[in-house]
Amino acid sequence: MKLELGYIDIRGIRFGDHNAVEEGILVVNPEPLLKPVLEDPLIKTAHFEIAAPGESIRITPVKDVIEPRVKVEGKGGVFPGMVSKVDTVGSGKTNVLRGMAVVTAGPIVGFQEGIIDMTGVGADYTPFSQLHNLVLVMEPVEGFVQREYEKAARLAGLRTAAAIGELARNLTPDETVVYETPTIAETFSEELKNLPRVGYVMMLQSQGLLHDTYVYGVDAKRTLSTLIGATEVMDGAIVSGNCVSACDKNTTYHHQNNPVIHDLLAVHGQSINFVGVIITNENVYLDDKIRSSDWTAKMAQYLSLDAAIVSQEGFGNPDTDLIMNCTKLEKQGIRTVIITDEYAGQDGRSQSLADADALANAVVTGGNANELIILPRMDRVIGTLGYVDKIAGGHAGSLQPDGSIQAELQVITGATNEMGFNRLSAR
Repeated sequence: MKLELGYIDIRGIRFGDHNAVEEGILVVNPEPLLKPVLEDPLIKTAHFEIAAPGESIRITPVKDVIEPRVKVEGKGGVFPGMVSKVDTVGSGKTNVLRGMAVVTAGPIVGFQEGIIDMTGVGADYTPFSQLHNLVLVMEPVEGFVQREYEKAARLAGLRTAAAIGELARNLTPDETVVYETPTIAETFSEELKNLPRVGYVMMLQSQGLLHDTYVYGVDAKRTLSTLIGATEVMDGAIVSGNCVSACDKNTTYHHQNNPVIHDLLAVHGQSINFVGVIITNENVYLDDKIRSSDWTAKMAQYLSLDAAIVSQEGFGNPDTDLIMNCTKLEKQGIRTVIITDEYAGQDGRSQSLADADALANAVVTGGNANELIILPRMDRVIGTLGYVDKIAGGHAGSLQPDGSIQAELQVITGATNEMGFNRLSAR
């Protein structure tokens, strides 16, 4: 598959009487964009707010972060199975509004929504503080059912991002990058045969109600481990629908810009032979964990992998899926590196993962989500602070009288992301 991404750089957002991208500035006329959002009977109110890097703004509770894109050439459309028809994506040309995001926020869906600070200590922990954010703030009707409102809020965000992305259809990109993935037959070619065969196992959060990830519109918990093209992931085939802890939740933006895929493609044909991507779900019951990890190992063997990277989403129960995937690959002679984060207690002395094995001896960590931090008061809040004491990582009294927040790192969206898409590093 060959995918051409045309990046249009966004340097700011302002409200106006029309919708357009003008000299790198996104101009937003709220009324026509909000009309389809408010047609959903579960959404009582909706409005837009703008947050720019460096501003004294706190966005919370955050549900999803989405990068606006538009398919300008080739098969399929953005967010297939959700916004567009279910056609295979990953080829042709897609324009991207780089440097901005649509953020969905407002009264809480699940207890694990998060915070994006645009300046200060919190901003240092999230990559989304560096984006120009168009925040869609929604409020549900009275007596809503959580799972139904989650769907309404999810689709509202995706549809808004698609409508914004449409503004880039006829624009000339500031930069164009071409990504191409080989067929399995081509990975055995003469020029690649002496390079180590490397695959990527991407674990998708699917652990029950409000813990959902969608692949071409299908909830991942309804699937078995399978193969997917790297450029399909880059082209919006996977979107977030989950409400897991904010720090290690893979938002839709993370999937669109998966750094593991980008990095592997960058060195394909040079130091490695990037053979393909296996997606696998994270399950609640032991039998399902065994089944999915067995299928992962079977497909890795089918691809004749020499090495694999496994990324996780979430913590606790999914640690078992992570270790199963790792050990089964290692026992087949496939050298495996896992990307995870840690819940090692506020003092850092507790066991980092809920499961472990001696074969899991090559680990990249996104940081300790239990680390205690103090977020200073912001001049402006987009959304509501009413749930700060309840969200995962918060506690009774997290919201201080002066407007500051004392909480664990896990309250910050993307802080310890297990794709490595975060701002933490180690020495």
